[in-house]
Amino acid sequence: MTPEPAHARARATGPLPLAPGEPAPPGMTRLGHGDGTSVALPAWPDGATPSLLEEYQVAPVNVERSGETRRVLAAALKCCWTDLTADPWPGVPAPVEEVLTAYRALIGRGDDLMRNWAIGALRRLHDSAWLEMDSGTVRLGPRCACWPPDSHAQLRELVRRLPSGDDSSSGVAVLPVVEETEADGERTDETDGAEGADGGHGAGTVDTAGTVDTAGTVDTAGTVDTAGTVDTAGTVGTVDTAVPPGGGRREEHDGLPAEGASSVTVPDGVDEDLLAPFDERRRAEIVAAFMAVEHAAEPVHEGRFPALRDPAPRRTLAEMLRRRGRVLVQDRETWTSGYADETAAQTGTSLGEAERAVLVLVLIHSVAIPRAEGLLPADSWLSPFPAQAEELRRHTRLPVGELDAALRTLRHAGLLAQVKAGEDAGGYIPGPQFHRLTPQARRRLQEELILAAGPHTPLAAAVRANRR
Repeated sequence: MTPEPAHARARATGPLPLAPGEPAPPGMTRLGHGDGTSVALPAWPDGATPSLLEEYQVAPVNVERSGETRRVLAAALKCCWTDLTADPWPGVPAPVEEVLTAYRALIGRGDDLMRNWAIGALRRLHDSAWLEMDSGTVRLGPRCACWPPDSHAQLRELVRRLPSGDDSSSGVAVLPVVEETEADGERTDETDGAEGADGGHGAGTVDTAGTVDTAGTVDTAGTVDTAGTVDTAGTVGTVDTAVPPGGGRREEHDGLPAEGASSVTVPDGVDEDLLAPFDERRRAEIVAAFMAVEHAAEPVHEGRFPALRDPAPRRTLAEMLRRRGRVLVQDRETWTSGYADETAAQTGTSLGEAERAVLVLVLIHSVAIPRAEGLLPADSWLSPFPAQAEELRRHTRLPVGELDAALRTLRHAGLLAQVKAGEDAGGYIPGPQFHRLTPQARRRLQEELILAAGPHTPLAAAVRANRR
């Protein structure tokens, strides 16, 4: 597999499985589990992470109930990272109930509502590969292996301060519980999280204090981006950390992991050939622009990122994206990134049939119908006209549970956004990922919507004729 589709697939479906002995594609970190299996995750230039966006006051993509997700990850870290002299990953498996007990001790509450929220957070963390859930147990996921080694001291201090299930301390002083409302862009649905770990897709950045954010982008073929914002290590080369018995990373010799040991191999000099000609200031500007177009919730204005204004560094930025199967997407003076059309065609979609059907239904009610009434411009995929939840239930044959699961998946991926709609319970509009469509993808989606909304119209016949 060439690097471009490999990066795209990792971004769309999560960590990329590798065959035994298979090296990671260029620009990706290789994680060996010690049992012959391994996965690869994208690595970023100059050790930068998406937390760089905070310096530029650029908002990352929101995650539902980010506070609960953050606290559940902290509880899982408390239970799975038992040997603080070793690195956090891979840690040891812990029962789900033990993690929930640590979570209850952390927040000082144990009611059913908080338990449902915690289960929902476990599902989101599992889907985004921050945790792995299997047969009633939880263990740290591959993204935890990408925490920079220089952050481990802060993580150790956090874990030491966290209460365990046997502690009488509530842990409120460690990670305070903040009431989360829809003003924060998060749902207040009490049933969220009441199902198993088979829901939506998300990707996340975890800072050194365990804060979790998630992100998702739609590519030009409708692929859900589930990996984009992993905090990778700022070191280069193979991570060689001596580990006492009990877990953690093992040393690697001659580039090969020790037998039966977990290992992390970080690529050396990611994009160094492209960045080397620039001085330190210009190099930092290029990396900042790269993080902004890849991980910001909305397109960023070129006035805030000099590398987007200047053609020379912008060409370098475009080449960095090309190596990952991505391209720059411009809208007047704002920029974001999306999948290259040819890469998207190879990657395909990770959405199921139900999710695709529900997405089309929302687009018809929130985009196609208002556009036909002259309320939206022809090229707009963002809409202030939400599709009512009740309207969706009336026009689909999906069972209510399956419809709700599809809406949750699309919402977690950023393909849909939930908004208040007057006095009603709310509705759904296209999410921010539609900013990332390339011009060719926008045209193709426009044609698909015509075929879905009016398959027997003359316009649909013209679309089919042009495709022959």
